[in-house]
Amino acid sequence: MEIRQLRYFVGVVDAGSFTKAAVLLHVAQSALSLHVRQLEESFGTQLLVRDRTGVSVTESGARLLKRARSILKEIQLTETELTSTAAAPAGEVTIGIPSGAARVLSGPLLEAVGKELPRVSLKMIEGMTGPLEEWMAAGRFNLAVFYRTADSVGQMTVLAREELCLVVPPGQPPFEDSIALADLHAFTLAVPMRNNNVRRSVADVVAQHGCQLDVRFELDSLSTIINMVTRGQAYSILAPSAIQKEASQVQLRTVKIIDPVITRSVVLAVSPNDERSPAVSAVRKLIPVVVRNLIESRRWSATAPDAAN
Repeated sequence: MEIRQLRYFVGVVDAGSFTKAAVLLHVAQSALSLHVRQLEESFGTQLLVRDRTGVSVTESGARLLKRARSILKEIQLTETELTSTAAAPAGEVTIGIPSGAARVLSGPLLEAVGKELPRVSLKMIEGMTGPLEEWMAAGRFNLAVFYRTADSVGQMTVLAREELCLVVPPGQPPFEDSIALADLHAFTLAVPMRNNNVRRSVADVVAQHGCQLDVRFELDSLSTIINMVTRGQAYSILAPSAIQKEASQVQLRTVKIIDPVITRSVVLAVSPNDERSPAVSAVRKLIPVVVRNLIESRRWSATAPDAAN
C-alpha cells in the first residue's frame, strides 16, 4: 500500500467518479483505475462499486476511506509542522463556508490570505449548512464557519451576529420597514431544507411563539431561493448577507422581522486535530480581522460580537 494509492482512492470517492477525479487530481484515468485495482488486489477485497453513474464504496471501502483520511491528515500535519513555523506559516488550509456568508466573506478572505499569508494555500468549500456540518464532523475541514443561536456557541469564536429578515420581491406593494413574526403566515415561503441552520432557527422561534408559516418550497440551493423571490414566485426568510448584492441592486427588498427579532451568531470552528498547525492557526486569527473590516465598512450587514453586547 502506497500513500499515493490512498490519495487516489480518497480522490475518486470524493469526486464520485474516475473521470472527475482524473481531472481534479491531474492524473490519467487509466492510472487511477490501475492504482485502485492494485489496492483491491493487495487487500483481497472490492473497495468500490463502479456503474454508469459513478462509484460508491463497499463496506470494506468505507472502512479504508475512514482510515485513509486519518492517515493522509497526519501526513499533512507532519509536513506542515516540519516546513511551517508561527513566524512563517505554510501549507494547505481547508475551510467550509455556508453559501450566505460566502457571498460577502469569500473574496475578502482569499485576498487577505494571499496578502498576509503568502505561503498558505487556502482551499474553500461552499455549501448549505447541513452538509457542511456533516463534513466538518467527518474531518474534511480544518476550519468551518457555522451559524448558531446565542446559547449554542460553546467554545467557538463568534465572528458576527445577524438578524434574519423577510425577503420580498421588488415589485410588491410597499412594505413597512418591519413586520411582526405573527404576520409572516400571510406569505408563501421558499426556504432552505430542514437541516439548514436558518430553517432551524426560524422553526424554533416560531414554535416558541405559537405562530405558523406557509412553507411551500424547501430547497437546498440559495441561488434558487433568491431567483424565486426576484421573479415574484415566493418570499423567503434569510440573513442579509445572503442577499446583500441583490438588495443593493434593488432586485429584492428586506423587511426586518420583529416581535421577536430572530438573531443568529456567525461562528468559527476549528478541528481539534488541527489546532497545533501554524497555518491553520494563522488563518484562524486572520478571519475575525477580515469580518470586522467588512462590518465596519458596511459591506456585511451584521453586528460585531462586542458591539452586540
